[in-house]
Amino acid sequence: MAQILIVDDDAQLRQSFGKILEGEGFEVRAAPSGEAGVDEVAANPPDLVVMDVRMPGMTGIEAMQHMRASCPGLPVIIMTAYGGTETAIEATKLGAFDYILKPFDIPDILRLIGQALNAGRLARARVAIGPDEDGDDAKDDALVGQSRAMQEVFKAIGRAAPTDALVLVRGESGTGKELVARALWQHSARADKPFVVINCVAIPETLLESELFGYEKGAFTGAGSRRVGKIEQAQRGTVFLDEIGDMPMNVQAKMLRLLQEKQIERLGGRETIPVDVRIIAATNRDLEAAVAEGRLREDLYYRLKVVSVMLPPLRERTGDVPRLAAHFLSRLSREMDMPNPGLTPEALDVLSAHSWPGNVRELGNAVQKALIFSRGCPIGQEEMLQAIGSGAAAVAPERGDDPLRAFIRRALMDRAGENAFEHVLDAVGRSAIAEALELTGGNRTRAAKLLGLSRPTLIAKIEKYGLKVVTQVRR
Repeated sequence: MAQILIVDDDAQLRQSFGKILEGEGFEVRAAPSGEAGVDEVAANPPDLVVMDVRMPGMTGIEAMQHMRASCPGLPVIIMTAYGGTETAIEATKLGAFDYILKPFDIPDILRLIGQALNAGRLARARVAIGPDEDGDDAKDDALVGQSRAMQEVFKAIGRAAPTDALVLVRGESGTGKELVARALWQHSARADKPFVVINCVAIPETLLESELFGYEKGAFTGAGSRRVGKIEQAQRGTVFLDEIGDMPMNVQAKMLRLLQEKQIERLGGRETIPVDVRIIAATNRDLEAAVAEGRLREDLYYRLKVVSVMLPPLRERTGDVPRLAAHFLSRLSREMDMPNPGLTPEALDVLSAHSWPGNVRELGNAVQKALIFSRGCPIGQEEMLQAIGSGAAAVAPERGDDPLRAFIRRALMDRAGENAFEHVLDAVGRSAIAEALELTGGNRTRAAKLLGLSRPTLIAKIEKYGLKVVTQVRR
């Protein structure tokens, strides 16, 4: 359970906000001043601090600097009622994860908290390069492999990490490109500075430019105050641009300026802002074809490929599959609080024979499904075949009329027009929760872990969607 520290001199806010967070399944602590917050972090570091910027005595920014000195990877969200000042902007430059204006909407702060907790998890979780035979590194994320191709990847990380060179990580979806990016950051001189992940596909094209570079007040309708972009927030740190091959052309020009001149301009602004960040990019696209087709600027392409790290698909290193499976089983059993049942030789034969179109991600998903249904017994051939079979559709290439598209179309037709988007989200969410409950035999705690939700949130959604939970007793 994630632990959140609220630091604010307003007792009513501490109490009401604390109850909301507790209702979401978080463990909440509170401090009435910056000094008390610093003492709380020193005595028992939380997973996240949400702190007011203006308090009697030590300000939120001063308190944050003390906190991050004793706990460098601690994410801090700054709250401020003064959006017109430069205080919040200065906070992000000094290491705050982000800031939010008071009064804030609960969905907005919860979404920001989720992002900050994930960033904190990435900062704390070391990426082990090749766990040893006893699985001592199984608590970490790990790049596992003894194949020649993976050994070359490990060498490339070792050579490139200490430099500030731009690194382009290439490979099919699911091969572990983010793990390579995090390993490069963690072994660099910038390891104690921010690591900001930006997925160029997950953010709508119309929002990507402002998300990356920020915007000035009045830059567009709804821009009521100046906003710092992710690039500025990562000052002196590292920015990981995932799926850079899908970056829109209008953003590519600004990205080229960043790479060439180490400068940016906020959307709607004229001020040139110097930035000191290291860029790590990743793509599963054929960039050469994208240049030829005019979807990627040629000058940006040559800037990107200063240092390239190519991750091999799993089908080209099947000898690594047993070690990867053992690593996933050890880590997942710990995370899900289940005994490690082990894998039979027959199960390993099944794993080694599969082609793994979804690569390492598909393997991890298959091991997780097999673990859920293992009932404490060693995972055998039948369980592994079932796990691979149920995961195949989820990792199949996205082409044609796949079942998800058909599902979304039906949901849209049910509620065309008003609230259609929310209806689609509810329809997908209801199906995902129903599937998780079926996979876990109705166990709400395991289903919540599988979905990445807190247990109270899952229960609230079960009630919202009117789902009937049938608990299966496994013998």
